[in-house]
Amino acid sequence: MSDETKNGESADIDPNASKADLKAAADAMLKNARAQAAETMEAEADAEISPEQEAMRLKIEKDELREQLLRTLADLDNTRKRAERQISEARVYAIERFAGDLLSVSDNLARALAALPDEDRANLSDAGNNLLSGIEMTAKELETALGRHGVKPIDDAPGAVFDPNLHQAVAQIPSDQPSGTIASVFQPGWKIGERTLRAAMVAVSAGGAN
Repeated sequence: MSDETKNGESADIDPNASKADLKAAADAMLKNARAQAAETMEAEADAEISPEQEAMRLKIEKDELREQLLRTLADLDNTRKRAERQISEARVYAIERFAGDLLSVSDNLARALAALPDEDRANLSDAGNNLLSGIEMTAKELETALGRHGVKPIDDAPGAVFDPNLHQAVAQIPSDQPSGTIASVFQPGWKIGERTLRAAMVAVSAGGAN
């Protein structure tokens, strides 16, 4: 039998062929199949592309590149904004723990001033007045220094609207303030930036007593 076949023709296999003949016939068929595949690929490669097809291909590539560029620019802008926000927050909240430790100092200064009734201040000696003025100046300077770093007192004046994000209600009492507003303050509150550093401890008004 023949070891080769023509393109598009199948080999005639002799039922009595040996293994060597069968292998040779299979190799010939595989060789012809490869040759046909190569010819088909060459023909496709040689096919001419029309100007319209080339223009369409270039337009598609341009649109894809433009979309990739826009996505990259958007990612870069988001990264820049995120970095700026993190830097800003780090600058504002870097002293959060230190500022929290200073609040007890502010509380003690306020208690010292509140411990002396107004009527007793007129009876102070010169040394006592100097001491009192020094405490007042220290308390004021401490609040000013905290304010320079974004630490400010929370509005907890009687009559202010109760805000659970800023105030901690420890009691509800009758008062001449509208119901649901702050009636009195037990401990002042502070915030740093947009965060609550320490909630104000307040009593909430239940309205006028019946």
